[in-house]
Amino acid sequence: MSGEDGMLASEDLPALLFFETPEEIYARVFRTLRPRTPMPELRVEFCQFANADSFISLREGCLLVRISDLLAGAPAPVAEALAFILLGKLYRKPVARVYAHRYRLYLNRHDVRRQAQLVRQIRGRKFLSGPAGQHRNLEEVFERLNARHFDGLLGRPQLGWSRRPARGMLGHFDPSHNAIVISRIFDTPGVPLLALEYVVFHEMLHLRFPVNHLGARRRVHTREFREAEKKFPQFQEAKEMLKRL
Repeated sequence: MSGEDGMLASEDLPALLFFETPEEIYARVFRTLRPRTPMPELRVEFCQFANADSFISLREGCLLVRISDLLAGAPAPVAEALAFILLGKLYRKPVARVYAHRYRLYLNRHDVRRQAQLVRQIRGRKFLSGPAGQHRNLEEVFERLNARHFDGLLGRPQLGWSRRPARGMLGHFDPSHNAIVISRIFDTPGVPLLALEYVVFHEMLHLRFPVNHLGARRRVHTREFREAEKKFPQFQEAKEMLKRL
């Protein structure tokens, strides 16, 4: 039987789970996944990461688990789910979908997302070079697109160029720092202005259509986002330009 929020109800879980230490949870999950392997030395640490990140490694016979302190107060079933995910990844064992679902459901809770955003604002470092590049100015591009497509109603976030002319990530919007960062590859005379405008327009749509959170699902590009994106003039031509980059 499941609770109203999709989490497993308490009566569905072993009572012992709620009284285990983190080390005991990981030891139990380890024995479940590798019943014939001797239990290595185990250490579980909660660290002040900028995100809800967790890491696991096996070095010199010691199993080290480093978990974001954002998860220090997570319910025992969530801690168990993360243990299955991390140990499954380390030992290349299939993990039941219920554990991934349970973990995503917890991270998608409004209070958890809010706390994670505050932590990213405080601890996270955001490199911003400023909007003025050698050949193009992001503020000018933003204001032109804002007037043309958003009636000038979008508040201007922080704008900056990436450290390097990255091709893998052409642009991204960081809601924690309210910043749009664009790859320096567009700050060159050889790259068409249309390609830059399309990438900036795409990131501006993230201001207009925030990430949708529903249950365990997290949708960055909603249907409304996609429909608005297709209204960009020369939409297909701009996408073809990006492919050639």
